[in-house]
Amino acid sequence: MSERALGRLIFTLVAAFLAAPLVVVLGVSVNERQSLIFPPQGFSLSWYAQIFLDPGWKAALMNSLLLAAGAAALAVLIALPLAWFSWRRIAAWTNVFQWLGIAPFILPPVITALGFLTFWATSGAYGQSWTAVISHAIFFVTLPFVTLSLGFNSIDRSLVEAAATMGADDRTVLRTVILPLILPYLVSGYAFAFVLSLNEYIVAYMTVGFTMETLPIKIFNALRYGYTPTMAAVSVFFVLIAGLTFGLIAYFGDLRKLLGALPGDDR
Repeated sequence: MSERALGRLIFTLVAAFLAAPLVVVLGVSVNERQSLIFPPQGFSLSWYAQIFLDPGWKAALMNSLLLAAGAAALAVLIALPLAWFSWRRIAAWTNVFQWLGIAPFILPPVITALGFLTFWATSGAYGQSWTAVISHAIFFVTLPFVTLSLGFNSIDRSLVEAAATMGADDRTVLRTVILPLILPYLVSGYAFAFVLSLNEYIVAYMTVGFTMETLPIKIFNALRYGYTPTMAAVSVFFVLIAGLTFGLIAYFGDLRKLLGALPGDDR
């Protein structure tokens, strides 16, 4: 067996291993009866309809979407000036901004969640929905920060120098030169933060508790009353959203560049 064929075989086996749990969950989500059985007995999409028709699941879906959208937008707003300043000012001390952007993702989620819980409880804001938005934005700021840093590093500095020579100030350069060039990185950073915020449980649970149910919190709360295939349907729904989001990014953008490939690297 050639080296290439062996590599493809290993890749196929790994892909099958990773996809096997999803296949099981997908099968369970279309069970006709309310049972945890695989292969499925019968076929029904009613459990997917429950996500949009049942008041509890529908409210959790809306909460998750609003939380993820707001947190991702705020994370991008925080990451953009950090990445811009660390790229614009070339000095050793600017590394502190890189550490500020990466730090929230270094600690284990449980430790970070406990820190948010302590802070919001001390400030008297515990349980407010906006605290989850801020907490998720800080927790996931690393993702847009990394992608935006890649975007800034891909910019030819001679373009900035040319704009400055023509009399443009920093604000004009940012608006007319920098932002159009880093737009794909900004969108991808937002998408990464959005998808992970949509699936996150620990930080959301620690900050809003039972006052606002997101889909992950709803799943864990529903487990107390027994299993329902709607939980499996929600899991498949999460995977579909993530696959669609990243698929669109890969289709409309240069995925290799967004992941940090160097210019001229065609390997």
